[in-house]
Amino acid sequence: MRNLIPGLLFAALWASASVATKFGVQSVHPLILANVRFFIAGGGMLLFAYGIQRTKDAWPTGVEWRQLAIFALLNTTIYLGAFVLALKQVSAGIGSLSTATNPLFIALLSAIWLRRMPRWNETGGLLLGLTGVGIATYPLLQNSYATVEGLLILLGGMVSVSAATVYYASLTWRLPDLVINGWQVLLGGLLLLPFTCISAAVDPAAFSTSHYDMRFWASVFWLILPVSVGALQLWFYLVRQDPIRASLWLFLCPLFGFIYSYFLMGEPITTYTIVGTALVIGGLWLGRRVAST
Repeated sequence: MRNLIPGLLFAALWASASVATKFGVQSVHPLILANVRFFIAGGGMLLFAYGIQRTKDAWPTGVEWRQLAIFALLNTTIYLGAFVLALKQVSAGIGSLSTATNPLFIALLSAIWLRRMPRWNETGGLLLGLTGVGIATYPLLQNSYATVEGLLILLGGMVSVSAATVYYASLTWRLPDLVINGWQVLLGGLLLLPFTCISAAVDPAAFSTSHYDMRFWASVFWLILPVSVGALQLWFYLVRQDPIRASLWLFLCPLFGFIYSYFLMGEPITTYTIVGTALVIGGLWLGRRVAST
């Protein structure tokens, strides 16, 4: 029960990233949105940790710099970079749906990397949750706009963030979560910057049409505070407890995404959504049962 509130709050905040990103990429090129978000969010978290909290003994060492760079590459540069690029070509609903594939990838990678085989109830919870998400999103998949390229980019991002989760759980971190989060977001932005510059040189017209209007800044604000700061801090807490059980909360992200899409984009909530929601909740309950019971 101690993870119930953090898990629900994480899912609600993380699901909002798809809608916020969809609004943001209507104003600027996706990579501009990503880089501005990463630099402000990462710099802000580090400024708070070192300047306001004055966290002691929290400067990364040589080994920790390498670990942070790998984590940043997987969790921020590749995953979030791919996510914003894909949201230019697929709907916000499909973006939310993609998060539900993470538990499967995390379970498979954990079995290989951490040699932590999923228990029967966790496997059952994964399968039940995936079934529920599939049912709930069926009408959306039938009616949503998407390109093959966009879906492949999204898939690559999902594999990358799943690998980042397993990599994070495989290490013993000395640094506080806020410092880890701040550095991995900032480093992720720095690693993404060369790709942004190359894209601007190859296709300058796509960047010249960017408009730094209120919609853009509102999107950046939401992606920084509730998502990059709030949701990721909750995610780090949940992963420290257990990466596979933490991943089950991702099943709720598409369902929260439906609610946001209903109020902000006019997408209907159907019988499929209700049935799928019930199966997802059942999958969460089964996956979180103690194996001995």
